[in-house]
Amino acid sequence: MHSWFADVMASVKLIPKPNEPLLVPKPGSGGCVHCAVVGTAGILNGSRMGKEIDSHDYVFRMNGAVIKGYEEDVGNKTSVYVHTAHAITASHYWLTEYGYTSVPHDEGIKFVLIPEGMRDFEWLEGLMKGERITVGSYINERFLKSEDLNLPHWSIVRPTNGAFTIFLALHTCDTVNAYGFMTEDYKKYSNYYFERHVKTDVIFYSNHDYELEMKTWTKLHNKKIIKLYQRTDSETETEIAKPH
Repeated sequence: MHSWFADVMASVKLIPKPNEPLLVPKPGSGGCVHCAVVGTAGILNGSRMGKEIDSHDYVFRMNGAVIKGYEEDVGNKTSVYVHTAHAITASHYWLTEYGYTSVPHDEGIKFVLIPEGMRDFEWLEGLMKGERITVGSYINERFLKSEDLNLPHWSIVRPTNGAFTIFLALHTCDTVNAYGFMTEDYKKYSNYYFERHVKTDVIFYSNHDYELEMKTWTKLHNKKIIKLYQRTDSETETEIAKPH
């Protein structure tokens, strides 16, 4: 049997150990690290959560993270940006019409790559050694054990980048508030918060188990492990903003 662990560790061992934690407490925070994780769900459209999001010590974002023009709802600050190689390249293609130009570049921002397969670890090894890597194999390891892993397309099933980001925040922060993630009333909102002028349907791509993740965030919220942003009854009508 091929030792994927040995291949992965060959790359991981090349990463220099940090001199300090990923995130440190801010002055006045009582020694705790308070974080917001901001997804892209349509529940944030018209939410006016921007100031609250930016009030956190650190703000995690992922994927397209379209901000310009949407600051009132999603904030402006980005401390940690989580991505895959695909997310960075595809965002330019899919999100330009919504004002996307590039990933966030806030001062002191930390970029976190999600390796989707062995090829990403091999790319990382080449980067650390200053060597060019042109080929690579592919393999996935998973958490959030979905029933979809028993289906014929099991090999492409994995958690969303948002799920990776929430668990990263839980490992590095003392408090985690999640905004822009799927809630049980998701059908009331567009797929993305930047789809302001039309009401779209939420898309369930076959490589993610959205219902499992939705139930997981609700469970973590009910156990007070995270605080999940959910619209109140007075906010549930979809708001279509006027053109700028």
